[in-house]
Amino acid sequence: MDTPPRQNLGMSAYAWLKRDIIRGIHPPGTKLLMSGLKTRYGLGIGPLREALSQLVAERLVTAVSQRGYRVAPMSVDELEDIYDARAQLEGLVVQLAIERGDDAWEAEILARAHTLNKVVDVSGPEEVLAIWDQRHKAFHGAIAAGCGSHHLLQVREALFDQAERYRHLWLCETVFSGAAIEQKRREHEALVETILARDVARAVPLMREHLMTPVPVIAEVMRARGLA
Repeated sequence: MDTPPRQNLGMSAYAWLKRDIIRGIHPPGTKLLMSGLKTRYGLGIGPLREALSQLVAERLVTAVSQRGYRVAPMSVDELEDIYDARAQLEGLVVQLAIERGDDAWEAEILARAHTLNKVVDVSGPEEVLAIWDQRHKAFHGAIAAGCGSHHLLQVREALFDQAERYRHLWLCETVFSGAAIEQKRREHEALVETILARDVARAVPLMREHLMTPVPVIAEVMRARGLA
């Protein structure tokens, strides 16, 4: 386990704990002892219990009757199911976005794509990963926003949360690989071109394929780390 984080009043117990679970600091199956959590995060039982309850709802933590909490297990079956659900939903979302999106929506997609492709000087690998991931989320969020459905976007966000532990494995494997990033850049360019052309017939399968490409990479990493 890495160095305990300094208390940050701007970050809730939920955000701290979720971040550490996603990054594998608390590995799958680990028992989350309240005494250890209090020491690590410098927080009381109340905020920690509330955080754990939120994470149970997001399926990142499991509640064991009379035995406390554990980090939820990971599996290739769950990986494939979550990513397939995301790909199917994202296909629907991009179809609706193309049908409903206006000029401002198109401009936001172009702006986010440009920002994602820019090379930024940062202080270290962790920051590279964080910045690329943040901009990648913003790019896809800009596309999805055009669908105009609050409820669909809520479901999309919930699936994204469930996928985050798996996505983090993919990010760590690919963000520092020039070849992998170049492949993603080409995929993003194709998406932008197709979406701006309002070509639903091409955009829907293209988006689904794009979202499924990380699955074999993640599955391989899981098997190598004994997580499958």
